[in-house]
Amino acid sequence: MWSQTPSFRFEIEEFWKKKTNRILSKVFVAGGCEWYLQVYPKGTNLADAGHLSVYLHVANPKSLRTGWKRNVSYYFTVLNHRNIERCNSGIIESKVFDAESLSLGFGKLFPRSKLKEKFFMGKDSVIIEVYINVIEAVDGESEDVTEKETVDINGFQVSASQVALVRKIFAEQPDIASGFKPKNQVVRTAYMNVLVDLINTLNKPSKSHSETELIISQGELRELEEVGFEIDWLKLKFDNVFLERKKDDDYGSRVQQLEERVKNLEKVDSLKRKVDEVLLEREKAKAVELWLKILDIYVKNLGNGTDFGMDSLKSKIEDVSLEKKKSD
Repeated sequence: MWSQTPSFRFEIEEFWKKKTNRILSKVFVAGGCEWYLQVYPKGTNLADAGHLSVYLHVANPKSLRTGWKRNVSYYFTVLNHRNIERCNSGIIESKVFDAESLSLGFGKLFPRSKLKEKFFMGKDSVIIEVYINVIEAVDGESEDVTEKETVDINGFQVSASQVALVRKIFAEQPDIASGFKPKNQVVRTAYMNVLVDLINTLNKPSKSHSETELIISQGELRELEEVGFEIDWLKLKFDNVFLERKKDDDYGSRVQQLEERVKNLEKVDSLKRKVDEVLLEREKAKAVELWLKILDIYVKNLGNGTDFGMDSLKSKIEDVSLEKKKSD
């Protein structure tokens, strides 16, 4: 039975202005497995040119064990900026993703011309939704024998390294899996791994969380809640981590602003000192120029045989000073 809520919603702004050939979504969790979308606005290759191409891709395949596979059914929808569905791929039944087939989808999901002219009326935003139903998830085998050892805790097969944390989870939140319905042990283990990884992520210091990490964590919370886990307490923890991260960002921003203000004040102070130095040099130059004029007058009067006493010299100095001030 298909959920009415998409497994993932990918909104691409300025879609028609994109010059890149390929757009990748962030990693998301669906059916206890990690995925991402590959979108080719102008088609995957020459054969698909002029079409919107969309593919579902397995994320982090190198972290999966030898022999892993995912048997899934899926379909895509394309919506306009008003969230009105304009294209539906139709359900693709029971396709297997494995190490040899990491990506499946549509090279010609929809013609670009019809998308733009008939459905989107020139708006730049395109929304792609994917609905995923995991029929079977096989994790494969590990080469390390110790990693194969698992312990059953409340119906979940838990690896030895996770036993302590999972027991603590059920001790503190006994009803956490009361609404969890999947019976397939591989699927149950996959979801428990998502839960454990999410808790470990949220237990890190707030400064250690990247924005991408928090977005992925939010998607994992939604996925766990949709399959029946009672995680209000974990959502509250996420909200607290998010707020702490925001406070750290705000504090860091204020510190940066303060540092910029200090730097600007230092620049102003340095500029003021330079201005004072220039003004001082100008005053010195004016004084030298003034005395040179006085000396020139004195020499000329001596050459003319003029009686040039101190009173006369003082008068000349005042005249020259007054003339200098007027010129300034």
